[in-house]
Amino acid sequence: MNLWPNQPSLYPWLLLAGLGVSVVFWSRLSRRDDRLVFIYVGALAGAFAGAKLAYLLAEGWRDLGQPDVWLRLATGKSILGALPGGYIGVELAKRWVGYTQPTGDWFATIAPLSIIVGRIGCWLHGCCLGRVCAPHWYTVADGSGVDRWPAASIEILFNSLVVLLFILLRRGHVWPTQHFHIYLIGYGCFRFVHEFLRDTPRLWGPLTGYQLIALAIALFGLSAFRKRAGSRCSHLTAQTRRG
Repeated sequence: MNLWPNQPSLYPWLLLAGLGVSVVFWSRLSRRDDRLVFIYVGALAGAFAGAKLAYLLAEGWRDLGQPDVWLRLATGKSILGALPGGYIGVELAKRWVGYTQPTGDWFATIAPLSIIVGRIGCWLHGCCLGRVCAPHWYTVADGSGVDRWPAASIEILFNSLVVLLFILLRRGHVWPTQHFHIYLIGYGCFRFVHEFLRDTPRLWGPLTGYQLIALAIALFGLSAFRKRAGSRCSHLTAQTRRG
């Protein structure tokens, strides 16, 4: 049974819906401080640039020489690049407007919600496919009736669980200001493993360019987490001495 109806017109609308989720969420936050609008714009600009760059590095080179090369290069993008790109965009915007408060916990909620909506579009449109495998209860059929690993569905499930996790962490005040770093670590590790089951171009043996990017994201998130934790400990120590 083909679970991807032939409705290509829904895909761009769902991408816009994912963007709309972040717009609504951030517009409410911006009422506290007008500078948050510029930070959000910086996040979007960095995310779009990073998404394009990651695609070009991971598989865009394969489009060269294709009849529709310009269309492929114009539409190709990757969530893996959007995350670090958005992070850099936020940090640059915060420096520009002089905003010093952490914003990562907000983006840790926005990012997985937006990805969920985007992956629903992938599921309906039939892109971002899983690898061909023997028919099982969990496999889905592509447009040609070939059974594949449900890559988009698995990513929707992962990000749904992440949203629930961050809701619990926020309510329990656990690891404040670290949530986006945790997401970078978790998503990077998830994509590194999940990439073995996705139908993406292989660079060296079973490894893909996306796996290298995913590993870099996880390591960057871990480094940022440790740096923030060290700064927090130093701040608490200084407060204790002054007290």
